Amino acid sequence: MGQGVEVALAVVLLDMAIYFQHVMAHAVPLFWRFHRMHHADLDYDVTTGARFHPVEIFLSMGIKLVVVGVLGASVEAVILFEVLLNGMAMFNHGNIKLPLGLDRLLRLCLVTPDFHRVHHSVLTRETNSNFGFNLSWWDYFFGTYHSQPAAGHEGETIGLTILRDPKELRLERLLTQPFRLAKDHYSLQAESLSR
Repeated sequence: MGQGVEVALAVVLLDMAIYFQHVMAHAVPLFWRFHRMHHADLDYDVTTGARFHPVEIFLSMGIKLVVVGVLGASVEAVILFEVLLNGMAMFNHGNIKLPLGLDRLLRLCLVTPDFHRVHHSVLTRETNSNFGFNLSWWDYFFGTYHSQPAAGHEGETIGLTILRDPKELRLERLLTQPFRLAKDHYSLQAESLSR
């Protein structure tokens, strides 16, 4: 196998690992408590793509290091993946309105802003969908794809019901919210228990 193929395969497998890590952040209540800082943003823009609790960042780094070790991914593959992941996080969290036809075409392979915006809906069933960051394939393949928000993109409410008070959206309150705020209904586990 050539080096280019190995790098491409490693990037795709790392992307699948990040998809599962994101699902896990919604499925495990303890992880969700840290991840919900990302969902607390009441606006959907490029800053949302950089809003993560420091504990979640360290957990993510640990998971990625294990996956890199298991795959034996090359330095080139890891650097390429990180550049793509961070660039795509800024793109798919961007407040960008792509032409409908272009969005429809791109989302066959890539996570577009409209594709991922559904994931930031205040509605639990929408929050627990569209987990991909780079490749949209995983959501299609694993049945977590949700095409559009129920209220449409113009009427969609972004954020979480428990974090709407402006005082709670201050940095020091967001950093301490995993330790202060009660459980909520957004985690996949809570959603499945309520059925």
